Amino acid sequence: FRKAHPDIEFRIRSSTRNWARQKAIWESKWRGTTPVGKVRLSEVIKDPEARAMKILEFSSMPGTSRHHWGTDFAFQELDNRYYESGPGSILYRWLSANARSYGFCQPYTAGRTGGYLEEKWHWSYLPLAGGFLADWIRIFKKCPACIAENDSFAGSDAALPLSSLYVENINPACR
Repeated sequence: FRKAHPDIEFRIRSSTRNWARQKAIWESKWRGTTPVGKVRLSEVIKDPEARAMKILEFSSMPGTSRHHWGTDFAFQELDNRYYESGPGSILYRWLSANARSYGFCQPYTAGRTGGYLEEKWHWSYLPLAGGFLADWIRIFKKCPACIAENDSFAGSDAALPLSSLYVENINPACR
């Protein structure tokens, strides 16, 4: 990419994220410390499941983030509009055409029936992520509560039943 487009920035914005960091992100949104879409959810959404669903539009719950696996990362801007024109469009077109040949795929594409919204910035290293996904599904089927067994998080009672919908509903090319 750099050889063909030396003037276009190509940087990793975020990558591996441990449980504690994901819990802090989730809980700051759950408790209203960090606004979600300019709204403090704890003030406007009292129903726990509805609040969890709103947070899940933007963030994974602890124990379900692909960033925990060390296989996923986000590029440039965390806004799909960036990738629709200019340098972002060039980068996204290049990734869409070439990432697979390096072992990468985009897990959250448009057109899926549920789970996270499209994330043009989010890419996954499939040779490792595929195995981790299979392990996560196997463990979750045996023990759904094991995701937060040792360290629960705010709203986990409402969020955990939604786990498989968000973890498993990915681009089929990323399985």
